[in-house]
Amino acid sequence: MSRPPIHPEPLSATAFAPFGDLLSAEGAPDRIINQGLCGRWHDRALLDFGPDGRAGLSIFRAEARSLPCRLEMVERHPDGSQAFLPMTAHPFLVVVAPDENGRPGTPRAFLTAPGQGVNLHRNTWHGVLTPLAEPGLFAVVDRIGPGTNLEEHWFHEPWVIAEPARKE
Repeated sequence: MSRPPIHPEPLSATAFAPFGDLLSAEGAPDRIINQGLCGRWHDRALLDFGPDGRAGLSIFRAEARSLPCRLEMVERHPDGSQAFLPMTAHPFLVVVAPDENGRPGTPRAFLTAPGQGVNLHRNTWHGVLTPLAEPGLFAVVDRIGPGTNLEEHWFHEPWVIAEPARKE
């Protein structure tokens, strides 16, 4: 028996809260700075690098994918959070799964809107970086430090991430 497909839902702060933080400039800024010429949305993510890690800023270029796609594996980072900030206005797919006794539960998929990024909390099961358009360029803020900060889980039966459900 095959699994039911997972339809991506729009990314919102409320829906994504169990897994991490939505990074966006929605609503009014918290502060106006730079001689009144710049809005600041202040302290939008819980960045966590553990006691022996530090923040690192890297640039990732991932190959674009299309929907439907197969979800064969998820990963998590036990020692630190990981933030993905797209360097283009293209949407990308974010797949996460709740932890169920050390293993990933049923995945959920989110489709970002232009200008949205995410910060995945420490130990959150998530799919690989999945841009839906070229060039797939992202700034990534994550933990730099000693130890192995990666755990992978391969599904016995892959999930299919389908097109978003159509609203009637």
